[in-house]
Amino acid sequence: MPEPVPPPALPVTWRPRRPRIVAYGFAALIVLGAVVMAVFIAEPFKLPDRVAIVAFGCAVAFVLHLLGRVRVEADEEGITIVNAVRTHRYTWPEILEVTLLVGDPWPKIDFSDGRTISAMGIQGSEKSRARRSTAELEALIRERGEARER
Repeated sequence: MPEPVPPPALPVTWRPRRPRIVAYGFAALIVLGAVVMAVFIAEPFKLPDRVAIVAFGCAVAFVLHLLGRVRVEADEEGITIVNAVRTHRYTWPEILEVTLLVGDPWPKIDFSDGRTISAMGIQGSEKSRARRSTAELEALIRERGEARER
């Protein structure tokens, strides 16, 4: 049985490293490429076409920003789960448990009203870091939430 992890000092934020670097790196590359393409594109393309190319590059960069901003924040009152499209806020008594199974892309958090929300801010692809982050969140839930004792 793994050694229990002590709860971290609050406030704490968990966010992925590699996926965030990849998302923002590609976003910058796409916008830069769109601007260069708009400047050097052949003559039949006019100003509206060039603006559309840059706008499309910015739209792709915005989608990548949504993927790069994911995080889980814990404070004295509860947790905030920022996923790609939605942000969820829960108080500690609402939270039952967090689970990250081998092969899962991110942990799932169970709540007292029966809902289960995925926390994209802890990426399962970052193996040991994800296990550590999940264990820290689990320790906070045991300390402050309605977690079942193990």
